[in-house]
Amino acid sequence: MKHILAAWMRDRPGVLNRVTGLLSRRNFNIDSLQVSASEEPGISRMTFEVSGDDRTLEQVRSQLIKLVDVTRVESFVQEAIVKRELALVRVAVGPEERRQVLDLIQVFEATVEDISRTNMLIQIVGREEKIDSLIGLLRDYHLLEMVRTGPVAIVRSAVANVEPEPALEPARDTWQGGGV
Repeated sequence: MKHILAAWMRDRPGVLNRVTGLLSRRNFNIDSLQVSASEEPGISRMTFEVSGDDRTLEQVRSQLIKLVDVTRVESFVQEAIVKRELALVRVAVGPEERRQVLDLIQVFEATVEDISRTNMLIQIVGREEKIDSLIGLLRDYHLLEMVRTGPVAIVRSAVANVEPEPALEPARDTWQGGGV
């Protein structure tokens, strides 16, 4: 089973490396990883997906909260979140195929971000299944290049009985005195 977690951490050099190193040393597989600025200046938000059972999820959470620069960790219940991915796909299309591809991407509410005589750069945002479907259909053409973000997620505001997990104590400024 796949689980989505978010960790908020101080925006400092090496923090991402410490987080991924910690998880890999303990044989947790990270299926996808996204890091970006958060709503709080100086704090980055890491959203990642891990595979495993509920015990694995709890082990990942407990390891993450031990890191000094991690200030908060939340695990998400799949039904209580909005989850999206972004994909950019470059496909080879000549003038004779262009109309077919344009009609196809319109059905998926994707957009053309760049176009030339020989190829198109397509952007699609949505659920993983939607992106998989469009990419599957675009494989009938010559797929030149593709990049995907993996999921990012946020808790729905209208979900009953969903409370964020309590914030951890603020992380210390140095590695001395605690943490991994």
